[in-house]
Amino acid sequence: MNIVPMRDLKDTVRIEQLCAGDNGPVFVTKNGYGRLVVMDIDYFERTMRKVYEASAVNKGVDDLQQGKTADGNTILEEMRSKYGF
Repeated sequence: MNIVPMRDLKDTVRIEQLCAGDNGPVFVTKNGYGRLVVMDIDYFERTMRKVYEASAVNKGVDDLQQGKTADGNTILEEMRSKYGF
């Protein structure tokens, strides 16, 4: 984990290297307290994809718990009769 003080943000090359090198976030502090997070765009996109996937799984679990599901064969039969295939 990389932690840098706010004043070090001026050294953009170093910050970029820290983000790309560890392929993770760099935590920026101000007066000793966490203030910002800087990360490589590839790391951000991978993280957001995982968040989206976890959210979709949670929604599916919620649907299952609430009985908002149907048997696959039943749905296929309904589609065959409705659309004639």
